[in-house]
Parts: sequence; structure tokens; C-alpha cells
Amino acid sequence: MADKIATRISYGETLVELGKIHEDLVVLDADLAAATKTDMFKKAFPERFIDVGIAEANLMGIAAGMSTCGKVPFCSTFAMFAAGRAFEQVRNTIGYPHLNVKIGATHAGITVGEDGASHQCNEDLALMSTIPGMTVIVPSDDIEARAAVKAAYETYGPMYLRFGRAPVDVINDFEGYKFEIGKGVKLKEGKDITIIATGICVGNSLEAAKMLEADGISAEVINIHTIKPLDANIIIESAKKTNRVFTVEEHSIINGLGSQVASTLGENHPVKVTKIGMYDVFGESGPAAELLVKYQFDPTGIYNQIKAKL
Repeated sequence: MADKIATRISYGETLVELGKIHEDLVVLDADLAAATKTDMFKKAFPERFIDVGIAEANLMGIAAGMSTCGKVPFCSTFAMFAAGRAFEQVRNTIGYPHLNVKIGATHAGITVGEDGASHQCNEDLALMSTIPGMTVIVPSDDIEARAAVKAAYETYGPMYLRFGRAPVDVINDFEGYKFEIGKGVKLKEGKDITIIATGICVGNSLEAAKMLEADGISAEVINIHTIKPLDANIIIESAKKTNRVFTVEEHSIINGLGSQVASTLGENHPVKVTKIGMYDVFGESGPAAELLVKYQFDPTGIYNQIKAKL
């Protein structure tokens, strides 16, 4: 297995790769280039990089303007600022005119760690999913993050890509892996329950499934990297087989992956759905690994939560 790598690093490196091929790609940041890893692009292509300073609303406005001039802008800051502080600009300046702007939001979820609750955005998937025409992607590892950035460049329209601060295991290094916007990936076959996960929770859900297997519980594991548009087919197909669904996300259980899965199944194949995530609470300051354990996003925590509901 490859070394752990944070998806924000995958993002920065892939922007440089794409920049060598596509002269219309530009990158913007809001005074966080070292953290979002867009400083890699700045070093390689300084003439195509703009740091707007601590002005996230302006970041979105400038990116929107550049997209109308034939550029493909990737604009970056922490998820809390991209989805939270600049929501109105994303909605009205990028979403409403359906412009070709890619938002690379890093440091999402509680794995921001020591920066604390003010910076731990557990609401961004809900916020971005409500904007008509916005594509929302949450890569689970290095391989998926790189594929998602490339797909974002190649696909017209506004996109929100969520990247993490903490290093995560590589899980998609298997033969036949293919990234396609709006298509989930079945990582493990199962017959008793379905675990649908996104982002950093995918790898930990796979580990939890192994622990369940030891207890005689066969768990199917599905990676939903695209929150919107959601792959309803893979979800419904699995639910029809197992008739019991769990969702796992480093995000509020309100209006994130779990809510969208429950809504889809409620309309098409009603089964019991249990949402595992942030239970209507703010995070707190602390090491990312310890926070994952406290809020039960580690493999043992996911396993325990599933077992308690079965």
C-alpha cells in the first residue's frame, strides 16, 4: 500500500500537471496558498496565479469574471470560507449564471484538527448541494483526488471539490478503478448491509467492514465520491439486495450524504437508513487522529456504531 497522502497535496500537484498542458487554466487563492497547496502552481506558473488576499467574496467574483474571458479558474481557500463566508457570491456570481469555475476547498471536516470548531466546516456539502447546477465532489484518497481535478477541468460548469488536511491511506490503487463524475464505486460486495461512505470515511468504512465480516456480517461498501449528482442507481441496487443501509461522512448528518441517500431510497426503495456523521454538534480543537476517534470516524468507531444499530 502506498504511503498516506493528504488530498490537498494531490490537488496542488495535479494543478501543476494540468497547467503544463492547458494554458487557459488559472489558479486563485485567498492568502492560504501554502495550506491549500496552490503555492505549487504559483511557483510553476506565477503569471497565471492570483492571490486576492483575505477576501473570499472577491476571490469568487474575480474567478467568475475570468471564466467569462475564456479562462478555467480553480479558486481555493478553506472549506469554511469557500462554502461559508463566500456562499452568496458562489450562489449568485458563479451558480446563477452557471459559470465554469472550480472551487477547490481544503481543510474540510474535523480533521482540520487544532484550528478548532471555527475552521472545521461540517456544513459545506449541504450548502453547496443546494445551489442549482453545482457539482459536488469529495475524493476519498490521492488517486481519486487527482482524477477528480482532471475531470473537473474537462467538464464545463461550476464545481465544488472538497479536500482534506490530514494524510489518508490510498485505497483506489486497484486494477480497473475508474473515476467518473456522478458514478459511485462498489469497493466490496456484501449481502447483509450496505455501507455508503464518502471522503476520508471510505477507507475507514472498508476497515470497519472487515471487522463486521469477522462477526459474520457481510457488508457491501460503496464509495460515493460525487455527492451531486448522486448515483441513485448504485444505491438503490445495493439497498434492494441488503435492505439495510448505513451512511458515513465527515460532515453533519443533516443535509449531507446521508440525507440525500435517505431521500433517494425513500422515493425509490424505502429501507432503514442510519446516518453516521457529526450529530448536530460543533467540533473542537485537537489532533486530527484523536478527533476521529472521539467522534467515531475511525474504523472501530464506525464498526461500533453499526453494531449498536443491528
